[in-house]
Amino acid sequence: MEVIESLQKQVKLFMKNDPAHDFSHILRVFKNAQKLCKTEKGNEKLVLSAVLLHDIVSFPKSDKRSKLSSLQSAKKAEKILKKLNFTYKEIQIVSDAIRDHSFTRGKTPHTLEGKILQDADRLDAIGAIGVARVFAVGGSEKRAFYNNADPFCKTRIPDDKIWTLDHFYQKLLKLETLMNTKSGKIEARKRTKFLKNFLNEFKKEI
Repeated sequence: MEVIESLQKQVKLFMKNDPAHDFSHILRVFKNAQKLCKTEKGNEKLVLSAVLLHDIVSFPKSDKRSKLSSLQSAKKAEKILKKLNFTYKEIQIVSDAIRDHSFTRGKTPHTLEGKILQDADRLDAIGAIGVARVFAVGGSEKRAFYNNADPFCKTRIPDDKIWTLDHFYQKLLKLETLMNTKSGKIEARKRTKFLKNFLNEFKKEI
């Protein structure tokens, strides 16, 4: 699709050198979304457009505006899609998918396209890539690896703003149960198993 190729070139210019939300992240989510589209029968043009544009505005996790990233991305996406002659309905589907995909929004998208974007994005947060991303962000934010007194959050509420390992308990291990699509759940189960195996190995080493 020419429009997807055009979007991909534009988005590559927007992306910052963010350890968790760089262009490589977009390409992985793109790949996830293509697989989900085939099994879930989503509109590939709209899903892949949403994927390419879902992180064009991404504030650092330590920034107070971080929770607004998906909203700002959705607004910016609307302007870009208008120039590419997307219909009003198509723009709304893509914009809504981008707005509601974020974990911090706590929303379940209304459309199948939105559900596929959210699942594809969440799959990139778990598994081997998920482990790499969480520690990359933790390092960039200068967070400690773990809480020495209670590394695995047995008796305390996780706080991933201080300890990187807490992010597993605050978010990553919850994602499997929050997946929208059947194929997304199957893949999430595999990747969550990897997370749990990683944590078991981590426990042995400390």
